[in-house]
Amino acid sequence: MLEDILAERRKKLEKLRHAGIDPYPAKVNRSFSIEHALNHFDELQKSAESISLVGRVRSLRDQGKIMFADLEDGKGKIQVVFKEGDLKDLEFWRSVIDLGDFISVTGPLFITKRGERSLEVHHVQMAAKALYPLPDKWEGLEDIETRLRERYLDLIVHPELKDLFLKKAIFWSSVREFLENEGFLEVETSVLEPLAGGAEAEPFKTHHNALELQLKKLVTGGFEKIFEIGRVFRNEGIDREHLQDFTFMECYWAYHSCRDMMKLTEKLFKFIIQKTMGSLRTASLGFHIDWEKPWPEVDYIKMFKKETGLDPVRASHEELLAKAKDLALAADKAMSKGRLIDLIYKKTVRPKLIDPCFLVGHPIIVSPLSKATADNPEIAERFQIVAAGSELGNGYSELNDPHDQRARFEAQMQMRERGDKEAMNLDEDFLKALEYGMPPTAGFGMSERMFAVLMDRPVRETVFFPLMRPKRD
Repeated sequence: MLEDILAERRKKLEKLRHAGIDPYPAKVNRSFSIEHALNHFDELQKSAESISLVGRVRSLRDQGKIMFADLEDGKGKIQVVFKEGDLKDLEFWRSVIDLGDFISVTGPLFITKRGERSLEVHHVQMAAKALYPLPDKWEGLEDIETRLRERYLDLIVHPELKDLFLKKAIFWSSVREFLENEGFLEVETSVLEPLAGGAEAEPFKTHHNALELQLKKLVTGGFEKIFEIGRVFRNEGIDREHLQDFTFMECYWAYHSCRDMMKLTEKLFKFIIQKTMGSLRTASLGFHIDWEKPWPEVDYIKMFKKETGLDPVRASHEELLAKAKDLALAADKAMSKGRLIDLIYKKTVRPKLIDPCFLVGHPIIVSPLSKATADNPEIAERFQIVAAGSELGNGYSELNDPHDQRARFEAQMQMRERGDKEAMNLDEDFLKALEYGMPPTAGFGMSERMFAVLMDRPVRETVFFPLMRPKRD
């Protein structure tokens, strides 16, 4: 059936060429967008001026001496009317136009007897001949894997998706707007580096790997308030919250602590949510979330004890491993104590944190590259923004003692030697930068996971072209 449709469309393509018509011209007539025509319809109709509109043919209704079509461009849709007497070569165009074709039509605007605003076609120009038929909206493109692989079709069949991606543009532009208004400078650093570092995540094995320590080097170099928005590549599984290729924002604020950063990021989040959603009340996973009220602090260790009965700092490796197995988690004795604690936390504590909050008091063992608090070497100077059971941002008082940092790197290297692929490499260049002196600095990072939570969708559905597993025949 499909082959017959394709063969018929190729015949129409050749008919156009045989008539001397280029089915794929470099340029076509266009006066302005359909949205503009509809917004200024009355004055354009009154002038009786011919205008040219361009778009994709989304419907065709042939009634013999008259043919109706719905024409849609990126911002609007209008009915166009082909009629004998107005279009001298109506029969030819009736024989070559298909659903999905891009055409340019020229003529005056008018209102039909049924009151529909329309364009009376006096001239037609083929803009791009479609050789494949568009899938049916309700039956032809509902499988999510197909929709993500052929996102261009998904956008055609589900035009409401455009609103999602328009909101995503607003989301990131509002991040920039807020930080720039707060005096932060946007910078660019290299995506490709000889060592992977800056976060506990397995890097891709490529010629180079992404590094997140360069911004700290800029703080050492004298930039006090900086941020970067860019792509990050991590070798993580694909699930509701994770992708291997995603957009990330990281900012650093010299002479400030994570406590200062907590105040700033609460303001940041409320700003971008209001800008993106038009409200500070949203819904995700069936929960109604109020972002407006002040965010409370939740103590990591107290919550862990409450949900598991274990003190994550005092519990032995054996106790944590037994608890992980009781929870049916993929854990083994080769895992470090910190990994086991994090695994159990994500299963027991995090899903309970629905309203936005600051998770604080992390054991240093689960934050091996963090600065410890002044009054307790076992607790990290760190916070996480958590809502809807998801981690939406990480903030730290950055470690700036080069000797301490070296010891942490060396411990990470030992973990790598024991098979921990997410442990960091030792970075001599970064250590040298710290030895020149980096001031007390607060850092914060967030990814497009936050936007996915606002949209109440898996993160890969909020990306135009997410990385997909190879398609099998």
